Amino acid sequence: MPIFSLPDGPGIGDFGPGAYRFVDFLEAAGQTIWQLLPLGPPAKGDSPYSSYSAFAGNPLLISCELLVTAGLLNENQLSRAGYREVPNGLADYDNARFIRQPLLRAAWSAFRSSADPDLWGKYSEFCEQNWFWLPDFARFDVLATEHGDLDWSGWDIELIHCDPSALAAVDRRLSEEIEFVKFQQFLFAGQWKQLKEYANRRSVRIYGDMPIFIAHESADVWKNQELFYLDEAGRSLVVAGVPPDYFSCTGQMWGNPLYRWDQMAATNYGWWTQRFAQALEYFDILRLDHFRGFEAYWQIPADAENAATGQWMPGPRCGPFLAAREALGELPIVAEDLGLITEGVHALRDQLGFPGMRVLQFGFVNEDDVYHRPDTYPAHSVAYTGTHDNDTVIGWYHQRIHQNVSDDFLNRCLSQQPDQVHFDLIRLVLNSAADTAIIPMQDLLGLGSETRTNTPGKPDGNWRWRCPVPFLTEELAGELRSMTKSAGRI
Repeated sequence: MPIFSLPDGPGIGDFGPGAYRFVDFLEAAGQTIWQLLPLGPPAKGDSPYSSYSAFAGNPLLISCELLVTAGLLNENQLSRAGYREVPNGLADYDNARFIRQPLLRAAWSAFRSSADPDLWGKYSEFCEQNWFWLPDFARFDVLATEHGDLDWSGWDIELIHCDPSALAAVDRRLSEEIEFVKFQQFLFAGQWKQLKEYANRRSVRIYGDMPIFIAHESADVWKNQELFYLDEAGRSLVVAGVPPDYFSCTGQMWGNPLYRWDQMAATNYGWWTQRFAQALEYFDILRLDHFRGFEAYWQIPADAENAATGQWMPGPRCGPFLAAREALGELPIVAEDLGLITEGVHALRDQLGFPGMRVLQFGFVNEDDVYHRPDTYPAHSVAYTGTHDNDTVIGWYHQRIHQNVSDDFLNRCLSQQPDQVHFDLIRLVLNSAADTAIIPMQDLLGLGSETRTNTPGKPDGNWRWRCPVPFLTEELAGELRSMTKSAGRI
């Protein structure tokens, strides 16, 4: 369940009371893991996988209701802004910005006039602890707003190359806006910490998601240009993606800049260690998206029409993980090892000791390929009915019927009750040998294709599903708890 999909909050879900009620639902249902999508501020198309910072959080996830409790807003301000209006059926990011941003500015004004030394002390401590990314991010954010464009390669040449005197001038001229950006990150981090602690006290671990790549239009690329393949003007020379696979016949051209792993290695992967360190403060478990890119990655010319013209290039393999382990200890990472996977990727995953992923929907593509079939899952794996990139299991099942796909093995696993198909498929995953099982909320609710979270290769209409308010019921929690208990997972 992504945060933006929670049923409460204007425009999109947030860290407010609805998130706490969802934790209560998980506890009642006997669940001990809540998996999320990335929490960073999106650069393009509201995709959580295209963030303009590897470290910052999305301010739209801040709950203004909790700011009332903190004394930085009042109920009248929320009512006038339309904050408590009943949300519609889909995530509306523009509405979320329209309502939340004025309220966050009002909270900033209240904070600046506050004489509470404890609150100011926490803010100062937050800024000090996040010195390695926060000032650069705040500066980048206000410059992007001023230019009306996150693409920093179109800014003045002094700013493109981060000339110290030019940046000092920005700090003087835009000091108040820079502090406002830092304040929003302070609120984000504080609310997230409280929610995570609430979940942990109820034996629910938070399972986060780290994209391997970051957006070109990001503070990280802007301030660390030597770590990426860029030309003198700051534009990408090559970009990330994947070759043609079962998601797309022309592959996927993601457009993210590619790392110069030789430069990363020269610093003992310091940027990655900092990134892992912060992620493991935010999450108990971390899904590392596109793990195969550490073994080999698909390099596409930046001016190519699609991803089919790319080529495989060697990745850093164990380097970033060994450096991080030396500094941080063991890494509770799950390797997202889906797509075109080679024996080398499996070997790297096993060498590092990370569990991989198995997805039920991929287990019935080819009768001879049983890798993703639930009866073959190894214990050291994380099993899914589907991921955020898949159709819902109901949508997938109905598509198979429409295409007249027949599978005796699958049919034997079903109860032949049409209203129980999603539960039948969930039970296949829960009853597998995988030590961890994850069920997308849409699958638990038995919803169709119109509710899928993302369609790879489709540029619009993604990341919009929101859970209907009345569906998180005691009856549903009881059904999930019963299935989980029957599978020996409680």
